[in-house]
Amino acid sequence: MKSDVLAQQLNFLREIDRLKSVMRQSPLLDQSRKENSAEHSWHLAMYAWLLQEYAAERVNVPRVMQMLLLHDVVEVDVGDTPIHNTSSREEQTEREANAAVRLFGLLPDAQRDELMALWREFESAETADAKLAKAVDRFQPLLVNVYTGGGTWFESNVSYEQVMERYGPDIRNGAPALWAVCEQWVAHHFADRASRGDA
Repeated sequence: MKSDVLAQQLNFLREIDRLKSVMRQSPLLDQSRKENSAEHSWHLAMYAWLLQEYAAERVNVPRVMQMLLLHDVVEVDVGDTPIHNTSSREEQTEREANAAVRLFGLLPDAQRDELMALWREFESAETADAKLAKAVDRFQPLLVNVYTGGGTWFESNVSYEQVMERYGPDIRNGAPALWAVCEQWVAHHFADRASRGDA
């Protein structure tokens, strides 16, 4: 029985190794290449650990880190969808839910249920833990875009209004102090772009 459990766990761990090959739109800060989804998830866990004091509510940081380590596991099946993508949100949600069922279904039942519950909690972003997780999931790519001179925003012709609408609610909801910093960064970034004639 124990060997069956281990076989399932190792099968899952081998399967999610593929997350290292899922390339995101965001570059590394040195702009040498794009980051992959596994790197993104690890970095977000670090963000949550180090920036926990800015959470809107009291949080269980290890749980937040667990959510962030698994929140993009579904991208093994569906790939990365940038926040400014124009595809149907309903279709994306369905594809990700199907991927979660398949991937977490590789695990023994108790772990399948635990990880699925954490993934769903992150997606719904209603608990304090999920709000902070969602906030740093938005904060990190915003920081990358600002610190790379526009990065994917420039490539995709993303406007000031789109940034405020798509990043603002989640960051403000989970970490309002971080959103106050973001507002300054974004305003400065788009003012610079306008002064250069890039807007």
